[in-house]
Amino acid sequence: MGGTNVTLHSDFIIVGLPGLQEYNSALFIFFLILLLATFLGNLLIVVLISLDQRLHTPMYFFLWNLAVLDVLITVTVIPKLLVVLLGHKRTISFSDCFAQMYFFTTFAVVEVFLVAVMAYDRYVAIVKPLHYNNIMSSKVCITMMSSAWVLGFLVPLTPVLLASTLPFCGSNLIQHIVCDYTTVMSLACGDVTAQVSFALCLAMVVIYIPVLFVLWSYYRIICSVIKMKTLESRKKAFSMCSSHVILVFLYYMSSAVVYIGLKVESIPTDGRIFIGAVHYFLTPFINPIIYSLSNEKIKAAAHRYLKLHTSFQHTGKNIFNTRL
Repeated sequence: MGGTNVTLHSDFIIVGLPGLQEYNSALFIFFLILLLATFLGNLLIVVLISLDQRLHTPMYFFLWNLAVLDVLITVTVIPKLLVVLLGHKRTISFSDCFAQMYFFTTFAVVEVFLVAVMAYDRYVAIVKPLHYNNIMSSKVCITMMSSAWVLGFLVPLTPVLLASTLPFCGSNLIQHIVCDYTTVMSLACGDVTAQVSFALCLAMVVIYIPVLFVLWSYYRIICSVIKMKTLESRKKAFSMCSSHVILVFLYYMSSAVVYIGLKVESIPTDGRIFIGAVHYFLTPFINPIIYSLSNEKIKAAAHRYLKLHTSFQHTGKNIFNTRL
């Protein structure tokens, strides 16, 4: 850049889904419904676990954190996407873009660690059931979750701060629905190989260590289940971790699809963006369905509080009619 006049950008333009602009109205309705369903579904889980004393156990404590994370991930991405689809304001300021990048990455990192923590919880429940209450004490659960949140906020801090100090003097079009790190870095001036390599190495450590831990946990779980003498015991053990298995499968499967989509050059830009959107929104939307439909305690809590709310309404109406 030495000796030449360059224009440094102060904002970016989020492209969204350029090849599907004629369907923007339909996409807006789709993502709005997705936002409301994801938000309300996860909020319901948060409220039920908070109110019902029967759900104040380690498993539901982690599920509460997962629901909170899903809400935060959704509200970090979808509202801006809805504005883009309406065509009102595609621009996003420099500071807002990197703030979105930081918080979105933070919540994603916390979720990676949370998936591993939930796997450990299931491992202890099945492999060491007699020691479960001692091992998974309140202090241990709070320490593990606090560590996941602290690491989540610390891990992306350096890469995002380094990225925010770079000059952006080329195109300011973000070919995505969100200020994704890789996409934004491709717009920076000069050589950013060192920064991208550092971020990639950090991401590999953050992703693969929890993945290996999850695999180890389920290896031990499977070995323990095989050794059980009765079929009923095996069924009970598998049912205890079935929801988490589905969560792990969906989480890593969607991540793998995104990775493959980025590597296959024949996939058009719109296809890659759509694949990324599915990854961002799939697990937050499906998690409440998994845990509400397959979890008897969640369904029982919902039934109790719905019944309680209905009885309050009837009582209120009766008092009102009596006074009349």
